[in-house]
Amino acid sequence: MIFPKALSIGDKIGFFSPSSPATVFAPNRFSRAKAYLERQGFELVEGSLTGCSDSYRSGSIQARAEELNQLIRDPSIRCIMSTIGGNNSNSLLPYIDYEALRKDPKIIVGYSDVTALLLGIYAQTGLVTFYGPALVASFGEFPPLVDETFQSFLDILCSEKSEYQYVMPERWTDVKVDWETQNTAKPVFSNEWAFLGCGKITGRIIGGNLNTMAGIWGSRYMPEIHSGDILMIEDSLKGIETVERSFAHLKACGVFDKVGAIVLGKHELFDDRGTNRSPLDVLLEVLHGQNMPIFYGFDSCHTHPMLVTPIGVQACIDFDNQVFQLQSPWLSGK
Repeated sequence: MIFPKALSIGDKIGFFSPSSPATVFAPNRFSRAKAYLERQGFELVEGSLTGCSDSYRSGSIQARAEELNQLIRDPSIRCIMSTIGGNNSNSLLPYIDYEALRKDPKIIVGYSDVTALLLGIYAQTGLVTFYGPALVASFGEFPPLVDETFQSFLDILCSEKSEYQYVMPERWTDVKVDWETQNTAKPVFSNEWAFLGCGKITGRIIGGNLNTMAGIWGSRYMPEIHSGDILMIEDSLKGIETVERSFAHLKACGVFDKVGAIVLGKHELFDDRGTNRSPLDVLLEVLHGQNMPIFYGFDSCHTHPMLVTPIGVQACIDFDNQVFQLQSPWLSGK
């Protein structure tokens, strides 16, 4: 296990675009997000593909890998954050400078398609990575939701604690708006978490975006699932048929025979195809009576606000008291 140093106000945060060119297709949201983090006291350093677009991606595979490696090799940068996800972050995995990360561990944070990088880096180096906000997608949102996301960012990434108990946000949203014309906060819903199980389950947190994991499954960039792991999975903008396929894939791979519990995040704009079934309903059908404790509705996903989750550290789900907490260090001292 390798732990990056805790972040301090005033540190440099480098941002990169490993897949979709969000700095190009959402310039207003990008500008708002950058200004937000700068107001919090951080210095933002742009990756070399900022403002660049090659249709569906920010640049070629080699150019995107080089953008990330430049930030990895810069000793002044203490946190590297993706601008957004997309579909092709897994293309970068053979070209990342893993040795530089071992020598100078940094906080790597993002979500969605960046799951491939978070898990690949963890698998290759043992570096704890963080499923958390992306610059444009997360910090371009309006208050109060963006403030709650930032508070989780501070709680996890600027702390030297070795334990942390998550608190459920009172409200959440997955309402779709035009990013470039949005000028007010999104409508919100009352929040609810569900704990299906009993007793305490302790294990290593592993996972991220389920659809993205399919792009590295079976490769050396997908960490081996260990007995007793806590599997965190979430998805976005998928139909129920795709979700069933993804869950069935996990079952076929024997994942449900190994893990101790599942954390199932909220699914942004889930399409139930008129069935009135939820992702939880689909998971329970695929499990087919198999005993599996499930924590449902966790807000480390595509919705707002977003809570930060370290990958590779020990956590505990107390189903009786409905508590989810981290129980081992995820950062070294500042």
